[in-house]
Amino acid sequence: MRALQFFEYGSADVLRVAEIPEPHPGPGEIRIAVRSSGVTPADWKLRSGAFQQLIPLTLPHTLGIDAAGVVDEIGDGVTGVAVGDEVYGMASLERMGGANADFAILTLWGPKPAAWSWDEAGGAAGNTETSVRVLDLLAIGSGDTLLIEGAAGGVGSMAVQLARARGARVIGTASAGNHEFLAGLGATPVTYGPGLAGRLDGPVDAVFDCAGSGSLAELVAIAGGPARVVTIADFTGAEHGVRMSRTGGPGAEPQSRDALTIAAAVPGLTVPLAGVFALEDAAGAHRLSETGHVRGKVVLRSSPPVS
Repeated sequence: MRALQFFEYGSADVLRVAEIPEPHPGPGEIRIAVRSSGVTPADWKLRSGAFQQLIPLTLPHTLGIDAAGVVDEIGDGVTGVAVGDEVYGMASLERMGGANADFAILTLWGPKPAAWSWDEAGGAAGNTETSVRVLDLLAIGSGDTLLIEGAAGGVGSMAVQLARARGARVIGTASAGNHEFLAGLGATPVTYGPGLAGRLDGPVDAVFDCAGSGSLAELVAIAGGPARVVTIADFTGAEHGVRMSRTGGPGAEPQSRDALTIAAAVPGLTVPLAGVFALEDAAGAHRLSETGHVRGKVVLRSSPPVS
């Protein structure tokens, strides 16, 4: 099968579509024929070598955590899913990849919502799981006011919708050009940057930092203490008493096992797409993600979409 790999650390130019043996699922896993898969900041950071001390890899390495497709093999002990089912999910975080390929092994999955295209589903799983996990950590519910720092990105745009589905009011930070986009998702947009507290129209109950832009000190002050702030992107969190929640690498937290099924049942949930690329054009997808100004998800098509 074809798989997106890198044989050495470096820029997007080191990416190659290679022919490798097909994988097969182990206990508790399924295999899908991939229709679309996602590109995340973690993918290009792995490729660049930024994580090589934290997460050592054996090269060549196949990239990709998010994927959607049709189940074609089922491992021992798996129930509730059948060959032919359409699903979206995540590849093994222990292996830190494997989804940007023609076939992928999933360790976490849920039913693909009928309203989603393959491209939307292919980029949804990681952002969905992360959003549900952090919203649970912050105990976001009806009547709460949640501030999301970096709300226009892949995780942020999903978290806005899932928090709104819980009955929360959401304030989202973004550049002025993304304010209309956030309002369309149900958030109250504000411009990010120093002095944020002065631009808010009232108190907030909790803060979800998706940006990692160095604003934790101000976010803690806004929330009234570090216990009401969770970051997924700022590795200085401990210095501010802030919990960092992630599911890959040392110190990873358990995944929310039912997150994808929960999200699939939310009416009207959308997956904003920043760019759709062929697997062979993955370098362009990585370069887009690396800009840091991506509205929604970047995805790769592994095969022609099917209806």
